[in-house]
Amino acid sequence: MKAVAPARVNLIGDHTDYTGGLVFPMAIDRFTTIDFEPLADSVIRLHSHDQQHDALIQLPVSESKTNQSGWARYIAAVAKECNATHGITGEITTTIPIGSGLSSSAALEVATALALNFNGSALELAQLARRAEHTATGVPTGIMDQLCIASAREQHAMLIDCDNFEIKHVRLPENMQVVVRFITQRTLEGSQYADRVKQCADAESIIGPLRHAKLESIEAISDQTIRQRARHVITENQRVRDFALALQSGDLKSAGLLMNQSHKSLADDFATSTHAMDDAVSELQKISGVYGARMTGGGFGGCVVALCARDTRLDGWRVSAAGAAHLA
Repeated sequence: MKAVAPARVNLIGDHTDYTGGLVFPMAIDRFTTIDFEPLADSVIRLHSHDQQHDALIQLPVSESKTNQSGWARYIAAVAKECNATHGITGEITTTIPIGSGLSSSAALEVATALALNFNGSALELAQLARRAEHTATGVPTGIMDQLCIASAREQHAMLIDCDNFEIKHVRLPENMQVVVRFITQRTLEGSQYADRVKQCADAESIIGPLRHAKLESIEAISDQTIRQRARHVITENQRVRDFALALQSGDLKSAGLLMNQSHKSLADDFATSTHAMDDAVSELQKISGVYGARMTGGGFGGCVVALCARDTRLDGWRVSAAGAAHLA
């Protein structure tokens, strides 16, 4: 049997999901695959073709046993959330570049849950995988990655409301392409991601939920840094709304301009970009046929994404919108 989970790229709407905001990701044709066989024994034995060491995990997994090293900690955390008592044996392969900001960890979590016989809705699968991410890394990430991977549809991106988990699948225009370019490897562990989550919470303690806040309300925030973080989230939510409408109407020029604005906001107000990513985005934005470009994902490295005319030739990965994680 195979459990297959795609990567994701976020076209617009970063650092909004953990405040119940709006995001616009799509699953892409890069995958993590677990080839496995069920075991009667209470053990998980998995070999990775892309990571050092194997995962050997005794079941059931208690809170004290999730402290595995390396990639095995994701497996252990998912097994705990699944209350797994019957194990699997198999091999893991991936075409998702590790540390690229394309959700390799979320893909592994979702694929592992499916291999461990998870039986529930896509939302429940995403929530389980998100809890596993928190357990494995201690990073308070939002639900965008896991929900996109669990709910995606081929040839579509997704407008996700992270407040009520409503999903609207938006078909991608045929006269465009999405290109992803890897810049630098990164991990959210040890980054300032958790600081951004706290800064948004600080802003909400003053002006209420950022999901519903008006831009003028940030004037009540005296701390300049907290005010900037709030401004990014509030304006980014509106950019997501506008981007979805532009894409649905085929207005790629407007959609691209919104991506450019999003990157500037992430770089200036949210301070999650880097000089290398800023340079890469600036280079892409100057190329004929590129409507817009921005950093994608949690930031502090990773990838940039560009929205382009279909016949534009760029260095990078031309990605297609993939379907949801599944058993095969």
